Amino acid sequence: MCDLILHERSHPEQGFRACLGILRLAASYGRERLDAAAARAIDIGARTYGSVKSILANNLDRRPAHQRSADDAPILHANIRGPRYYN
Repeated sequence: MCDLILHERSHPEQGFRACLGILRLAASYGRERLDAAAARAIDIGARTYGSVKSILANNLDRRPAHQRSADDAPILHANIRGPRYYN
């Protein structure tokens, strides 16, 4: 996860403190939970210290990630505008 944080920034130094904070969470929550939280954060596209800390604090690393299925079709209703409304 730290590699992703450092590579997505135009200046890797900006992500250094976030990486240190994420690594410091291992002291409180354990290495296994931190690895699971980092994997979940990568899956949902949340690459910040606050996101990883929130995942750990809410025990979301212990729950399976929500998998979208074919049954999750978009809701069709007359009051839902959709993306074409804003063009």
